[in-house]
Amino acid sequence: MSLAHAILGWLHKEPMSGYDLKKQFDQGIGYFWPADQMQIYRTLERLVEQGKVVVHEEIQHERPNRKIYTVTDTGREELRHWLTSPQSLPIFRDPLLIQLFFAAPLSNAEIIHLLEQQHAAHSERLASYQQMVHFPLDAPVGTPEGVSRRQMLRRQIQEYGLLREQTYLGWLEQTIEAVHHLPEDERNKTNQERL
Repeated sequence: MSLAHAILGWLHKEPMSGYDLKKQFDQGIGYFWPADQMQIYRTLERLVEQGKVVVHEEIQHERPNRKIYTVTDTGREELRHWLTSPQSLPIFRDPLLIQLFFAAPLSNAEIIHLLEQQHAAHSERLASYQQMVHFPLDAPVGTPEGVSRRQMLRRQIQEYGLLREQTYLGWLEQTIEAVHHLPEDERNKTNQERL
């Protein structure tokens, strides 16, 4: 997915300024697809050049004028094409896994400290996901009365985020337990081989 498609998705909903888009990213999809202000503005410029978005200046009294971006028919077609196209598997990069891959020379205590730091960070992220839930995730599958299609789809995304963090936390706990039982003498052997 490109940032452009996410921007087209937001602008398809309603015209917005770059500042408004940044707020939408932060409050809506930033926890699984973050974007900084400069990336958003660069992408908006490119979308305008491609004719997928138009911009007009909104005059404001007592405040600076602001640029409002609106998706064009070409932009809507691009968004629809992207929404109906299969996506390739995401590239998964996790620095912790690289650290663990090369961590044999470290002591068990050092590795556990690293894992515990990650556990704290993922626990915090899980808590923030739990605060985002707008209606109970354990509600029966289907569309409860008064819940829109958009809310139901967002619920599924929230559920994925919760499950992913719970799974990651479970894996961290399992790994911490496994490291507790690693023999330190193998670590010394690894250090000697390195020298």
